[in-house]
Amino acid sequence: MSKATRATVALAKAGIAFTVHTYEYDPEADSIGLQAAAALGEDPARVLKTLMALVDGKPACVILPSDREVSMKRLAAAFGGKAAQMMKPAEAERIAGYKVGGISPFGQTRPVRTAIEQAALAHALVYMNGGQRGLQVRLAPRDAVALLGAIVAPIVA
Repeated sequence: MSKATRATVALAKAGIAFTVHTYEYDPEADSIGLQAAAALGEDPARVLKTLMALVDGKPACVILPSDREVSMKRLAAAFGGKAAQMMKPAEAERIAGYKVGGISPFGQTRPVRTAIEQAALAHALVYMNGGQRGLQVRLAPRDAVALLGAIVAPIVA
């Protein structure tokens, strides 16, 4: 497994402090985020999942704790929109430039609007996908918000 991905390169280029963590990715897991948290021995609230959605038909990246579900109503409201829905996997892969299970908010081929669940900022360090299945980066959530220009809002159900 390569530890140099577009995500890790983007973080390094931005001068963000992060560490890389690998784990055995299970493609059969019911929840990729929860499986990652268990494999890393971490609290699921600190292991954030990256989802791709459409808000009023426009792509958006959504970051939230792996043990929570996104509220489409709250997500739409965070972006000042009327409606939100999950992106189909093939479209998410095309927009983000990563495979499902390895979608990182960093280094996406097409930068999109990003929202992060406000509860994630309660932690000093969180894990986010590093751009490859089985690869996580640990960093300060505020650094992620700054780099991504993310909206911080209550987006969980």
